[in-house]
Amino acid sequence: MATSQPPKRQKTSPFELIYWPGAPGRGEHIRLALEAAGASYTDTAFIEDGMKLVLSHIDAKNLGDASNPPPLAPPILKHGDLLISQTSNILLYLGPRLGLVPKDDEDGIYKINGLALTALDGLGNEAHDTHHPIANALYYEDQKPEAKRKSEDYLKTRLPKFLGYFERVLKGEASKGGEWLYGGEMSYADLVLFQCLDGVKFAFPKAMGRLEKEGKFTGVFGLYERVKGTTKIKAYLESERRQTYSLGIYRHYPELDED
Repeated sequence: MATSQPPKRQKTSPFELIYWPGAPGRGEHIRLALEAAGASYTDTAFIEDGMKLVLSHIDAKNLGDASNPPPLAPPILKHGDLLISQTSNILLYLGPRLGLVPKDDEDGIYKINGLALTALDGLGNEAHDTHHPIANALYYEDQKPEAKRKSEDYLKTRLPKFLGYFERVLKGEASKGGEWLYGGEMSYADLVLFQCLDGVKFAFPKAMGRLEKEGKFTGVFGLYERVKGTTKIKAYLESERRQTYSLGIYRHYPELDED
């Protein structure tokens, strides 16, 4: 049951990332996995009429096909005749195919997926909610007082809690050395944590600067620099394929950061 997909899809079909152009967003977690593995892929963020393709997949009239239900929202991955969505679900699929989970650990993928989900929850979704605490359909300007209160709580309690959790993970025996989250090798969970930290650094530079200087989370910030310095990720971050942050998950509003 470990290889239910046809061999042709595994070996010859290109990966197609379908995501909004203009900001890294949740699609960046998929890009980082593909880039870290040196995989060949297409990205709607960089093709003509890419936005139209994204919209066609999430159109209310799209009912999917005989094998694939329609996706609700990007990121979406197309691989041969397979079409799947949801960031963590896509990474769960890509991990073994890109060598980003342990080869000789049957259950390791579930532990890595749990770590990735935790980072996406606390350092992704909760970070987003700091600037949209009431409703996604409202503008930030319509909920600024609530955003300030939400950000104060996030920086005081939630952010240190999640940084502290990953610090414990790195100190744990399952990390196998403290450089990576699990198994002694870089996995897609490390890439997810890197991207989440990078986004929070952009959104709250003062708070993250203070937390780094305090020295309580040296393992976490060390992992961030370690991922950033790997050959393929370094090349990607310096390329034009790495999009700048804008009005996406991570937004920098100075008034929400620490004084």
